[in-house]
Amino acid sequence: MKIISLFSIKGGVGKTAAAVNLAYFSALRGYQTLLVDLDAQGSAEYYFRVSPSRKARGKSLLKGKKFLAALIRESDFAWLDILPAAQGLRNIDRRLDRESRKRKRLTSVLKSFDDSYDHIIVDCPPHFGLLSENVFNFSDTLLVPVIPTVLSTRTLDQLYGFFEKQGYESNKILPFFSMVDMRKRLHREMIESVNRKENFLNTMIPDSSEVERMGVTRMPLLAYNERSKAGVAFTNLGLELEERDCLGWKSNENSW
Repeated sequence: MKIISLFSIKGGVGKTAAAVNLAYFSALRGYQTLLVDLDAQGSAEYYFRVSPSRKARGKSLLKGKKFLAALIRESDFAWLDILPAAQGLRNIDRRLDRESRKRKRLTSVLKSFDDSYDHIIVDCPPHFGLLSENVFNFSDTLLVPVIPTVLSTRTLDQLYGFFEKQGYESNKILPFFSMVDMRKRLHREMIESVNRKENFLNTMIPDSSEVERMGVTRMPLLAYNERSKAGVAFTNLGLELEERDCLGWKSNENSW
């Protein structure tokens, strides 16, 4: 099982859109996939027309596989399940602070689904804290969307600095450019300068109104307009992750 988390300490960078489309791509490839929404806003499950259980609370994440499994919802798409955001996630850092192994508490919880899913895709909230440190520990790959602007690239530098200071494995960080508008000179210049310094993925997600329409259609872009420029980019993102063995490979009758 591979755990791929979408993370950024800056909001509004296209993190949730990438998580939703990557989860859909994974399921379309024949991988049994679980999309976990750790962002209290609950945007990821909204795109799949899924509502959280009234029993779900922030502490639900700490209760183990049996309790969490009861909260998982099927999506409208084969091979794709959703674990919606729970009420009280904004207080999860305080709950984790009372736990033993508080920076790795969720690793055993998510790893317990190894016999049920090939991939777990995690949509993370945009901040540093104990929850994010758990994400850094349990993730096999940390996908970081970066808008080609000064402030957005600065947050990436801060993330690398945090990893270095805390001794986390920085090679699991895979940044990619998001919400790119090549008509803007600043975007072109930032892509040229930053891409030479860091281990960026080749795929860039364009700034597109089609991505914004996900909120209206309430489904992944790849489910209704995969041939759009952004749809092709999300597909290429998934393919590039496969090539890098971040998703692994599964050859069966359900794969493309």
